[in-house]
Amino acid sequence: METILITGGSGIIGRRLSELLVQHHFAVRHLSRKSTGSEKYPTFVWNIDEQFIDPKALEGVDHIIHLAGENVGDGRWTATRRKKILSSRIDSANLILNKMKGQHLKSFISASGISYYGSITSSQIFKETDPCGTDYLANVSVQWEKAAFQFEDIAKRVVALRTGVVLSPTGGALAQLIKPIKLGIGSALGSGKQYMPWLHLEDMCQIYLKAITDEGMVGIYNAASSDHLTNQEMVNALAKNCGKKLWAPKVPGFLLKLLFGEMSVIILEGSRVDNDKIKKAGFVFQYDTIDEALKSPVFRTGTPNLKFK
Repeated sequence: METILITGGSGIIGRRLSELLVQHHFAVRHLSRKSTGSEKYPTFVWNIDEQFIDPKALEGVDHIIHLAGENVGDGRWTATRRKKILSSRIDSANLILNKMKGQHLKSFISASGISYYGSITSSQIFKETDPCGTDYLANVSVQWEKAAFQFEDIAKRVVALRTGVVLSPTGGALAQLIKPIKLGIGSALGSGKQYMPWLHLEDMCQIYLKAITDEGMVGIYNAASSDHLTNQEMVNALAKNCGKKLWAPKVPGFLLKLLFGEMSVIILEGSRVDNDKIKKAGFVFQYDTIDEALKSPVFRTGTPNLKFK
Protein backbone atom coordinates (compact mmCIF):
# COMPACT_ATOMS: atom_id res chain seq x y z
CA MET A 1 0.00 0.00 0.00
CA GLU A 2 1.42 3.36 -1.05
CA THR A 3 1.45 6.25 1.40
CA ILE A 4 0.30 9.77 0.54
CA LEU A 5 1.06 12.81 2.68
CA ILE A 6 -1.35 15.72 2.25
CA THR A 7 -0.74 19.30 3.34
CA GLY A 8 -3.95 21.26 3.81
CA GLY A 9 -5.80 17.99 4.27
CA SER A 10 -8.45 19.50 6.55
CA GLY A 11 -9.72 21.85 3.83
CA ILE A 12 -12.68 21.33 1.51
CA ILE A 13 -10.62 19.54 -1.15
CA GLY A 14 -8.40 17.72 1.31
CA ARG A 15 -11.25 16.12 3.24
CA ARG A 16 -13.02 14.68 0.22
CA LEU A 17 -9.76 13.74 -1.50
CA SER A 18 -8.61 11.82 1.57
CA GLU A 19 -11.81 9.75 1.50
CA LEU A 20 -11.35 9.04 -2.20
CA LEU A 21 -7.71 8.00 -1.80
CA VAL A 22 -8.56 5.60 1.04
CA GLN A 23 -11.29 4.08 -1.16
CA HIS A 24 -8.55 3.43 -3.72
CA HIS A 25 -6.40 1.70 -1.11
CA PHE A 26 -3.86 4.40 -0.36
CA ALA A 27 -2.64 5.12 3.16
CA VAL A 28 -3.31 8.80 3.89
CA ARG A 29 -1.48 11.11 6.29
CA HIS A 30 -2.04 14.79 7.01
CA LEU A 31 0.33 17.58 7.97
CA SER A 32 -1.33 20.12 10.26
CA ARG A 33 -0.41 23.03 12.51
CA LYS A 34 -1.95 21.15 15.42
CA SER A 35 -3.17 17.67 16.29
CA THR A 36 -5.51 16.39 18.99
CA GLY A 37 -4.79 12.75 18.30
CA SER A 38 -8.45 12.10 17.47
CA GLU A 39 -8.31 12.99 13.78
CA LYS A 40 -9.77 10.64 11.15
CA TYR A 41 -6.35 10.27 9.49
CA PRO A 42 -2.87 10.06 11.03
CA THR A 43 -1.98 13.71 11.56
CA PHE A 44 1.50 15.08 12.11
CA VAL A 45 2.41 18.55 13.30
CA TRP A 46 4.47 21.04 11.35
CA ASN A 47 5.38 24.67 11.94
CA ILE A 48 6.61 26.70 8.99
CA ASP A 49 7.86 29.63 11.08
CA GLU A 50 9.91 27.31 13.29
CA GLN A 51 11.03 25.15 10.33
CA PHE A 52 9.70 22.03 12.03
CA ILE A 53 8.06 18.86 10.72
CA ASP A 54 7.45 15.79 12.82
CA PRO A 55 9.97 13.42 11.16
CA LYS A 56 7.50 10.52 11.40
CA ALA A 57 5.32 12.32 8.85
CA LEU A 58 7.89 11.78 6.11
CA GLU A 59 8.85 8.18 6.87
CA GLY A 60 8.02 5.87 3.97
CA VAL A 61 6.08 8.51 2.02
CA ASP A 62 5.52 7.69 -1.66
CA HIS A 63 3.56 10.75 -2.79
CA ILE A 64 2.91 14.27 -1.49
CA ILE A 65 -0.14 16.35 -2.35
CA HIS A 66 0.50 20.00 -1.50
CA LEU A 67 -2.83 21.76 -0.89
CA ALA A 68 -1.73 24.09 1.90
CA GLY A 69 -2.33 27.76 1.27
CA GLU A 70 -3.85 30.71 3.09
CA ASN A 71 -7.24 31.63 1.61
CA VAL A 72 -6.67 34.67 -0.61
CA GLY A 73 -10.25 35.80 -0.07
CA ASP A 74 -10.23 35.85 3.73
CA GLY A 75 -9.47 39.54 4.13
CA ARG A 76 -7.77 42.65 2.80
CA TRP A 77 -4.28 42.13 1.44
CA THR A 78 -2.35 43.91 4.14
CA ALA A 79 1.42 43.45 4.28
CA THR A 80 0.90 40.72 6.90
CA ARG A 81 -1.73 38.92 4.82
CA ARG A 82 0.44 39.06 1.72
CA LYS A 83 3.28 37.44 3.65
CA LYS A 84 0.98 34.67 4.95
CA ILE A 85 -0.45 33.98 1.49
CA LEU A 86 3.04 33.49 0.07
CA SER A 87 4.60 31.72 3.03
CA SER A 88 1.78 29.19 3.36
CA ARG A 89 2.44 28.04 -0.20
CA ILE A 90 6.12 28.60 -0.90
CA ASP A 91 7.87 28.38 2.48
CA SER A 92 5.83 25.30 3.31
CA ALA A 93 6.99 23.52 0.14
CA ASN A 94 10.59 24.57 0.76
CA LEU A 95 10.40 23.23 4.31
CA ILE A 96 9.23 19.81 3.12
CA LEU A 97 11.96 19.67 0.49
CA ASN A 98 14.65 20.59 3.02
CA LYS A 99 13.46 17.90 5.42
CA MET A 100 13.35 15.21 2.71
CA LYS A 101 17.00 15.28 1.73
CA GLY A 102 18.10 11.78 0.87
CA GLN A 103 14.54 10.58 0.28
CA HIS A 104 12.75 10.02 -3.01
CA LEU A 105 9.11 10.40 -4.06
CA LYS A 106 7.07 8.80 -6.80
CA SER A 107 5.24 12.09 -7.28
CA PHE A 108 4.76 15.58 -5.88
CA ILE A 109 1.37 17.02 -6.82
CA SER A 110 0.77 20.70 -6.07
CA ALA A 111 -2.21 22.96 -6.22
CA SER A 112 -1.78 26.19 -8.18
CA GLY A 113 -4.11 28.92 -9.37
CA ILE A 114 -5.62 30.09 -12.63
CA SER A 115 -4.58 33.48 -11.28
CA TYR A 116 -1.25 32.56 -12.93
CA TYR A 117 -2.60 34.19 -16.09
CA GLY A 118 -3.40 37.44 -14.32
CA SER A 119 -6.48 38.94 -12.67
CA ILE A 120 -7.98 40.26 -15.89
CA THR A 121 -11.12 39.90 -17.96
CA SER A 122 -10.33 39.30 -21.61
CA SER A 123 -11.52 37.44 -24.69
CA GLN A 124 -8.52 35.11 -24.54
CA ILE A 125 -8.92 31.49 -23.44
CA PHE A 126 -5.68 30.78 -21.60
CA LYS A 127 -3.66 27.63 -22.21
CA GLU A 128 -0.91 26.21 -20.01
CA THR A 129 1.73 27.52 -22.42
CA ASP A 130 0.56 31.13 -22.19
CA PRO A 131 2.74 33.60 -20.24
CA CYS A 132 2.02 34.59 -16.67
CA GLY A 133 0.30 37.78 -15.61
CA THR A 134 2.07 40.63 -13.84
CA ASP A 135 -0.17 41.33 -10.83
CA TYR A 136 0.18 40.19 -7.23
CA LEU A 137 -1.84 36.97 -7.48
CA ALA A 138 -0.12 35.97 -10.71
CA ASN A 139 3.21 36.34 -8.93
CA VAL A 140 1.93 34.16 -6.08
CA SER A 141 1.09 31.37 -8.54
CA VAL A 142 4.42 31.74 -10.35
CA GLN A 143 6.34 31.32 -7.09
CA TRP A 144 4.00 28.54 -5.97
CA GLU A 145 4.81 26.51 -9.08
CA LYS A 146 8.49 27.33 -8.88
CA ALA A 147 8.54 25.90 -5.34
CA ALA A 148 6.71 22.79 -6.55
CA PHE A 149 9.06 22.05 -9.44
CA GLN A 150 12.06 22.11 -7.11
CA PHE A 151 10.83 18.64 -6.18
CA GLU A 152 12.02 17.37 -9.55
CA ASP A 153 15.30 16.77 -7.70
CA ILE A 154 13.72 14.05 -5.54
CA ALA A 155 10.45 13.07 -7.29
CA LYS A 156 9.93 11.04 -10.44
CA ARG A 157 7.06 13.32 -11.41
CA VAL A 158 5.85 16.80 -10.49
CA VAL A 159 2.37 17.99 -11.40
CA ALA A 160 0.84 21.44 -10.81
CA LEU A 161 -2.91 21.91 -11.15
CA ARG A 162 -4.01 25.47 -11.96
CA THR A 163 -7.39 25.38 -10.31
CA GLY A 164 -10.57 27.35 -10.88
CA VAL A 165 -13.36 27.95 -8.35
CA VAL A 166 -14.18 24.61 -6.73
CA LEU A 167 -17.93 24.14 -6.20
CA SER A 168 -18.53 22.24 -2.98
CA PRO A 169 -21.67 21.63 -0.87
CA THR A 170 -19.66 22.16 2.31
CA GLY A 171 -18.64 25.78 1.85
CA GLY A 172 -16.04 27.76 -0.04
CA ALA A 173 -16.87 30.23 -2.79
CA LEU A 174 -20.27 28.68 -3.47
CA ALA A 175 -21.46 29.46 0.06
CA GLN A 176 -20.66 33.13 -0.49
CA LEU A 177 -22.52 33.17 -3.80
CA ILE A 178 -25.59 31.28 -2.67
CA LYS A 179 -26.29 33.04 0.64
CA PRO A 180 -27.65 36.33 -0.76
CA ILE A 181 -29.57 34.42 -3.47
CA LYS A 182 -31.37 32.34 -0.85
CA LEU A 183 -32.17 35.52 1.05
CA GLY A 184 -33.70 36.94 -2.11
CA ILE A 185 -31.11 39.67 -2.58
CA GLY A 186 -28.66 37.98 -4.92
CA SER A 187 -27.19 39.79 -7.88
CA ALA A 188 -24.17 39.85 -10.16
CA LEU A 189 -20.98 41.48 -8.95
CA GLY A 190 -19.45 44.44 -10.75
CA SER A 191 -20.09 44.24 -14.48
CA GLY A 192 -21.10 40.58 -14.20
CA LYS A 193 -19.13 39.99 -17.41
CA GLN A 194 -16.04 38.59 -15.69
CA TYR A 195 -15.58 34.86 -16.21
CA MET A 196 -15.60 32.34 -13.36
CA PRO A 197 -13.64 29.22 -14.35
CA TRP A 198 -15.01 26.49 -12.07
CA LEU A 199 -15.21 22.75 -11.48
CA HIS A 200 -17.14 20.41 -9.25
CA LEU A 201 -15.45 19.16 -6.07
CA GLU A 202 -15.73 15.54 -7.23
CA ASP A 203 -14.01 16.32 -10.53
CA MET A 204 -11.28 18.21 -8.68
CA CYS A 205 -10.58 15.24 -6.43
CA GLN A 206 -10.70 12.80 -9.35
CA ILE A 207 -8.08 14.92 -11.13
CA TYR A 208 -5.81 14.64 -8.09
CA LEU A 209 -6.39 10.88 -8.04
CA LYS A 210 -5.46 10.67 -11.72
CA ALA A 211 -2.35 12.77 -11.11
CA ILE A 212 -1.27 10.25 -8.46
CA THR A 213 -2.05 7.10 -10.44
CA ASP A 214 -1.26 8.14 -14.04
CA GLU A 215 2.50 8.10 -14.54
CA GLY A 216 2.02 9.88 -17.85
CA MET A 217 0.85 13.05 -16.11
CA VAL A 218 3.76 15.47 -15.75
CA GLY A 219 3.88 19.25 -15.62
CA ILE A 220 1.13 21.86 -15.56
CA TYR A 221 -2.58 21.36 -16.20
CA ASN A 222 -5.55 23.71 -16.06
CA ALA A 223 -8.25 22.30 -13.80
CA ALA A 224 -11.59 23.81 -14.81
CA SER A 225 -14.76 22.63 -16.53
CA SER A 226 -15.56 23.30 -20.19
CA ASP A 227 -18.53 25.47 -19.20
CA HIS A 228 -17.29 29.06 -19.54
CA LEU A 229 -19.61 31.09 -17.30
CA THR A 230 -19.59 34.77 -16.50
CA ASN A 231 -20.41 35.91 -12.98
CA GLN A 232 -23.88 36.92 -14.20
CA GLU A 233 -24.46 33.49 -15.77
CA MET A 234 -23.29 31.71 -12.63
CA VAL A 235 -25.60 33.77 -10.41
CA ASN A 236 -28.50 33.16 -12.81
CA ALA A 237 -27.88 29.40 -12.73
CA LEU A 238 -27.75 29.33 -8.93
CA ALA A 239 -30.92 31.39 -8.63
CA LYS A 240 -32.78 29.15 -11.08
CA ASN A 241 -31.70 26.04 -9.21
CA CYS A 242 -32.84 27.55 -5.91
CA GLY A 243 -36.17 28.64 -7.36
CA LYS A 244 -35.36 32.31 -6.74
CA LYS A 245 -35.74 35.37 -8.94
CA LEU A 246 -33.06 38.00 -9.20
CA TRP A 247 -34.36 41.51 -8.76
CA ALA A 248 -31.55 43.36 -7.02
CA PRO A 249 -29.24 45.53 -9.16
CA LYS A 250 -25.64 44.49 -9.75
CA VAL A 251 -23.28 45.29 -6.87
CA PRO A 252 -21.17 48.21 -8.13
CA GLY A 253 -17.50 47.49 -8.64
CA PHE A 254 -16.44 50.68 -6.85
CA LEU A 255 -18.31 49.55 -3.73
CA LEU A 256 -16.54 46.18 -3.72
CA LYS A 257 -13.22 47.98 -4.14
CA LEU A 258 -14.03 50.16 -1.12
CA LEU A 259 -14.98 47.12 0.94
CA PHE A 260 -12.17 44.76 -0.05
CA GLY A 261 -9.41 46.93 -1.48
CA GLU A 262 -7.03 45.23 -3.90
CA MET A 263 -8.51 41.85 -2.99
CA SER A 264 -11.63 42.82 -4.98
CA VAL A 265 -9.87 41.76 -8.21
CA ILE A 266 -10.64 38.12 -7.42
CA ILE A 267 -14.33 39.06 -7.51
CA LEU A 268 -14.36 41.62 -10.29
CA GLU A 269 -12.00 40.06 -12.85
CA GLY A 270 -11.68 36.68 -14.51
CA SER A 271 -10.90 35.06 -17.86
CA ARG A 272 -11.55 31.67 -19.40
CA VAL A 273 -9.05 28.82 -19.30
CA ASP A 274 -8.60 25.93 -21.70
CA ASN A 275 -8.89 22.38 -20.34
CA ASP A 276 -7.91 20.45 -23.47
CA LYS A 277 -4.64 19.24 -21.96
CA ILE A 278 -6.23 17.43 -19.01
CA LYS A 279 -8.89 15.93 -21.30
CA LYS A 280 -6.25 14.74 -23.78
CA ALA A 281 -4.55 13.06 -20.81
CA GLY A 282 -7.68 10.93 -20.56
CA PHE A 283 -9.65 12.74 -17.89
CA VAL A 284 -13.41 12.84 -18.36
CA PHE A 285 -15.34 15.45 -16.40
CA GLN A 286 -18.33 13.97 -14.62
CA TYR A 287 -19.88 17.42 -14.17
CA ASP A 288 -18.88 19.53 -17.16
CA THR A 289 -21.84 21.92 -17.15
CA ILE A 290 -23.27 23.98 -14.31
CA ASP A 291 -26.63 22.20 -14.60
CA GLU A 292 -24.94 18.81 -14.21
CA ALA A 293 -22.97 20.10 -11.23
CA LEU A 294 -25.92 21.56 -9.36
CA LYS A 295 -28.03 18.44 -9.93
CA SER A 296 -25.29 16.15 -8.62
CA PRO A 297 -26.06 13.96 -5.58
CA VAL A 298 -23.74 15.86 -3.25
CA PHE A 299 -25.70 19.07 -3.77
CA ARG A 300 -29.03 17.37 -3.24
CA THR A 301 -27.83 15.85 0.03
CA GLY A 302 -25.33 18.50 1.15
CA THR A 303 -25.35 20.68 4.23
CA PRO A 304 -28.65 22.52 4.86
CA ASN A 305 -27.38 25.98 3.98
CA LEU A 306 -26.27 24.84 0.54
CA LYS A 307 -28.88 22.22 -0.29
CA PHE A 308 -30.40 22.66 -3.75
CA LYS A 309 -33.74 21.38 -4.91
